[in-house]
Amino acid sequence: MSAPTIAQTLAGSVAACIAEGFECYHQGFADITRRARERFQTRDWASAITDAMERTELYDACVARCNQQLQALLGEQMPTPALWAEVKAGFDDLVASRIDCELYKTFYNTLTRRLFRTHGVDDGIEFMALDIEPSDAITHPVARHVYAISEARPADAFSRLLSDYAFDIPYRHQLRCAAAIAVRLQDDLAHWGAYPVRAIELLETVFYRERRAYLVGRVFGEHRFSPCVIALVNEGEGIRVEAVLSRRRDVAHLFGVSRSYFQANLPTVADAVVFLRSILPGKPVDEIYTVLGRAKQGKTERYRTFFSHFQQHENERLVHADGTPGMVMAVFTLPSYPLVFKLIRDRFAWPKTMSRQDVEEKYALVFNLDRIGRLLDAQPYRYLRFPTHRFSPELLDELVNQCSQSVRIEGDDVVISLCYVQRRFRPLNLYLREQGAEAARSAALDYAQAIRDMACNNIFPGDMLLKNFGVSRHGRAVFYDYDELCLVTECNFRTWPQPRNEEEAMAGEPWFHVAPNDVFPERFGLFMGLPKALQELVREKYGELFDPGWWQGLQQGFARGEFPDTPPYPRALRVA
Repeated sequence: MSAPTIAQTLAGSVAACIAEGFECYHQGFADITRRARERFQTRDWASAITDAMERTELYDACVARCNQQLQALLGEQMPTPALWAEVKAGFDDLVASRIDCELYKTFYNTLTRRLFRTHGVDDGIEFMALDIEPSDAITHPVARHVYAISEARPADAFSRLLSDYAFDIPYRHQLRCAAAIAVRLQDDLAHWGAYPVRAIELLETVFYRERRAYLVGRVFGEHRFSPCVIALVNEGEGIRVEAVLSRRRDVAHLFGVSRSYFQANLPTVADAVVFLRSILPGKPVDEIYTVLGRAKQGKTERYRTFFSHFQQHENERLVHADGTPGMVMAVFTLPSYPLVFKLIRDRFAWPKTMSRQDVEEKYALVFNLDRIGRLLDAQPYRYLRFPTHRFSPELLDELVNQCSQSVRIEGDDVVISLCYVQRRFRPLNLYLREQGAEAARSAALDYAQAIRDMACNNIFPGDMLLKNFGVSRHGRAVFYDYDELCLVTECNFRTWPQPRNEEEAMAGEPWFHVAPNDVFPERFGLFMGLPKALQELVREKYGELFDPGWWQGLQQGFARGEFPDTPPYPRALRVA
């Protein structure tokens, strides 16, 4: 066998460096995730939030560090496509047998794209996302516990279950909690028959997020199964079962795109994704990866599945998304696929005064916030490439002329240097026109609840217009337009001054000084855009939203370190 060439030796060293860089990230991710158990046991919610932000920022930090190591390894030699083809082959051999090898390849691609500033994709030097199929090398299932349920004494099995998921803090009334689980499942699954629950299977790994721990799995009847999630809370005096979720829609919402990412210390990721797909078959793979905290892999999966669909529907064009055109963002979609692509415009119409950098910072802020089921995840993509002929003429004209800082034509392609990709929801203003009276009433109330939920978690949407909110297929309102979003603590909530004379009362503009951060809750109704009857309903049910004192009270509580709890499920699902 001939000795390796200098180029081959260097390529092997580079491949090993990238693999070690990913393993460093992987270890750091696990170290942070493991803290979640202690945060839950000590009720250290502030540190849990800090951990979530640290873990989110870890990927880019590890990529930057690995990039520096590669620069030192390469020295004066500039990376060339020929060398990187050797690196790719060596890296592929190096990670082929490793668990979660698709995560390694995504890390490799991130580094490669930054080194070569790739526009579109280059299959000579990077792994094609269309070829990185998740979980195709799984050899054994994710670790789990299985419990047979006795018809005569079902609570006994649930008591053993809770004992297997023990914490340093004891359960309060463990037998009572076990009985509550048994009763809830018996009631929820009564349509399965007289003896509905035969067994329950739970992942060994406990999932943590915000102030709760979750036991995640599925419950079996004689001929069918359903998802099962047991939610635990730590009340200081002990741990208690708070809720049991056994309907797919409730579990899907818990794992939804408007939720922050779980802290779950999984030995492997892809096999857990496969298990979660078994209980949530309608949930896209990319969203499961993302909600497990693997946002980069989620982006790769989203790219892979979208462009596979895009290629299969070669006669379908990209068009403007439904809804009122935004002053800050141009938004387009492929009608047959539930995503929207959002590009920052070159210039913003009055009264928008922010800069492009401000908008990017707002979206980055949302990425790190506790989204509490009300803020839609927005993933940034750089240098996407689409064939020019796949755009409708009207859309292409708008992008080229109004988003030129993000869009350029290269040959027969449109290259987009930055866009944000979100799940497509029906804009609330359109939804209210299309639905019957009861559905519109429920949506309007949930819109107000969404504003309240965000406020209680120190999030102020800024622009409350209906067009900035969407409605999920389950009728839940979410906020998705972030250019004016800020923290409640950054606002100055004021009472609207009363005019002192007729001249002030008739003035077309405020006759008093208004600072940039001044907010007048009494005037919110003017900016919501709800029909009169729904506006009155919202004022009746959520009058606090229009009260400056309520907002000031929230600010005072935040200053004391108090953050109201926002459970991720309705009160009806709680067992006590």
